[in-house]
Amino acid sequence: MTPELFTLCLGLPIALLLAWAFKRLPDERWQMMAAVPLRKYPDGNWSGVNLTWYGFFSATAYTAAVAVLIMLMGARGVPAPAIAALTAAVLAICIPAASIIARIVERKRHVLTVGGAAFAGIIAIPPAVVALQALLGRSQGWNLQVLPVLAAVCTAYTLGEGLGRLACISFGCCYGMPLQRAPGWMQVLFSRCPFIFSGTTKKIAYAHGLDGTPVIPVQALTAVINCACCLAGCWLYLRGHVRIAFLLTVTITQLWRVTSEFFRADYRGGGAISAYQIMSAVGVAYGIALTLLPLEVPACSIDIAAGMQLLWQPAGILGLQGLWFLMFLYTGCSMVTGSTLSFHVRHGQV
Repeated sequence: MTPELFTLCLGLPIALLLAWAFKRLPDERWQMMAAVPLRKYPDGNWSGVNLTWYGFFSATAYTAAVAVLIMLMGARGVPAPAIAALTAAVLAICIPAASIIARIVERKRHVLTVGGAAFAGIIAIPPAVVALQALLGRSQGWNLQVLPVLAAVCTAYTLGEGLGRLACISFGCCYGMPLQRAPGWMQVLFSRCPFIFSGTTKKIAYAHGLDGTPVIPVQALTAVINCACCLAGCWLYLRGHVRIAFLLTVTITQLWRVTSEFFRADYRGGGAISAYQIMSAVGVAYGIALTLLPLEVPACSIDIAAGMQLLWQPAGILGLQGLWFLMFLYTGCSMVTGSTLSFHVRHGQV
């Protein structure tokens, strides 16, 4: 398989998924997947926990990103144990950061931020790679280098960020400003394709009362830009242009985050410039600085089939399934909505 064919095979299903999601997910129907009864009230009804499409798409985004990371690293000949250790290190950094940074910035308990997780990853992964190579690499025969690892991680991250925005559309968070308050050129540009969210349990409704109001489709723009960056990053990486792949993915995604937040209406902290915008700008500067350093990028043959084969090993399949399930439990059990359930017998069916 050539890099061009791989990029095409990855891009087509992503394009179809995005086209469907932009049309359907703003509807009220696509917020809750199911409700599970927990305890019974005296009146006979049950209190339930809601399982959300936010969790479904978040878990899918995380899993797809890890799958791309495994494939890219495997294509460069990195052994499976090294990829597993690297993936565990990345997730151990980014998953807690998504909650911790959001709590610090927004001062709310039940919030997550992909921007904060990305910033933590960009800053912490280089020293983590150096430490992993020093502790295990030499004894195990690995050859983990900072730039190839960062390029693979950032390329995989862009896919996770892009698909993860579908979760935001479903929940109605990270929403754009009302179209009528946008600059004139944006009103013209998005007059035929705004997002109109429905449902009182979506964040855009209970936080700003903007359900039913045409808003700028910021989440869709972010999804398209990030997924396009992923495809470009994959092609560059598989062609051996590691340094360019890293620079492209980190600069475009983080600069877009700085820009896009000027068109958002949801709360991102006080001040004209949000903490997330500052973190993204610092991440870009940090990334550019890394590319200017004389970091080694060993020449090697790229074997896409070897990377794909890692995904079809039993350990790879079970690992990705387990990751999806854990991430769904972590992000899909709603803490900000509740449900009341009742059950009855259909006597006509007895």
